[in-house]
Amino acid sequence: MSTIETDEHKALREAVSALGKRHGRDYDREALWAEAAKLGYLGVNLPEAYGGGGGGIAELSIVLEELGAAGAPLLMMIVSPAICGTVIARFGTESQKRDWLPALADGTRTMAFGITEPDAGSNSHRISTTARRDGADWLLTGRKVFVSGVDIADATLIVGRTEDSRTGRLKPCLFIVPRDAPGFGRRRIEMELDAPEKQFELTLDDVRLPAEALVGDEDAGLLQLFAGLNPERIMTAAFAIGMGRYALSRAITYAKDRTVWNTPIGAHQAIAHPLAQAHIELELARLMMQKAAHLYDEGDDVAAGEAANMAKYAAGEACVKAVDQAVHTLGGNGLTREFGIASLITAARVARIAPVSREMILNYVSHQTLGLPKSY
Repeated sequence: MSTIETDEHKALREAVSALGKRHGRDYDREALWAEAAKLGYLGVNLPEAYGGGGGGIAELSIVLEELGAAGAPLLMMIVSPAICGTVIARFGTESQKRDWLPALADGTRTMAFGITEPDAGSNSHRISTTARRDGADWLLTGRKVFVSGVDIADATLIVGRTEDSRTGRLKPCLFIVPRDAPGFGRRRIEMELDAPEKQFELTLDDVRLPAEALVGDEDAGLLQLFAGLNPERIMTAAFAIGMGRYALSRAITYAKDRTVWNTPIGAHQAIAHPLAQAHIELELARLMMQKAAHLYDEGDDVAAGEAANMAKYAAGEACVKAVDQAVHTLGGNGLTREFGIASLITAARVARIAPVSREMILNYVSHQTLGLPKSY
């Protein structure tokens, strides 16, 4: 694997950066989404045969990172093309691919993703949303929380569990649930986080779905689930790195311009060194993200899982530090709306928490990579 980006990747970065800067920090989500779709950026990872760009998560992560670095991130890129698009492209039926992939690529349709539950948290084995057969149909019952963008999504990819006829145990399965399905309810969760995309709690009360709503093989649900979760972690890393870069750029500009006692504050090591350290840590996180994307796009799901978790951890930590240092560099101005970075304090913390906490990543690395015994 080369750690130096190709000329095509460099050109993609430059083009997306220009798009993000045209929209800026006060971007309109719908307008930016539409333009990114028109330019082919939303579906850059999806197969060409279904209207996509034929690239991979490496290319999609570049798009999200550069939009974030311009102050205009699109959170639903993590969900719609990265998680849902990837799962359908890899495991969906031909009908599902034809129905969804071209629309996800051109931005005319979006899909949300529902896995987290009030009582399950990081333990996906405790997911209580169940799917049971009723003739040729499925009936889904359960609850989901912290589901992004349900109000703007045409459907939600729901993780449920079905009973294995051989063992009687519950196994995960994925279902496409249309937004207007009877029994499918949503309630907005009021968040301190200031973002265009809102969070929702979902209720599924015997939601009836046709047999073709099931994505892929009923017996391969866990494999299919993790095929979507690895891109989620990689894209979350891109989101965090972009956010950190944006905050850092604002701080650097301020440190060059702000003069105290006839000297720019950036000349003082107490200001300069923490900003340099933040830059280094963001660059290191990007290298791990690139490794994870490369492994995933090459089809090495096991190695990609390890690298994706590490990338998400490194990016979350680097983002929080970069935002904190940026705010501190601006002093009181760092808390004003005029400079627009105070709102990133809360957003940066999300990168440590979602979609998996840093503690659970440390558990993963200690168990899976280091071979240490489990504590649970």
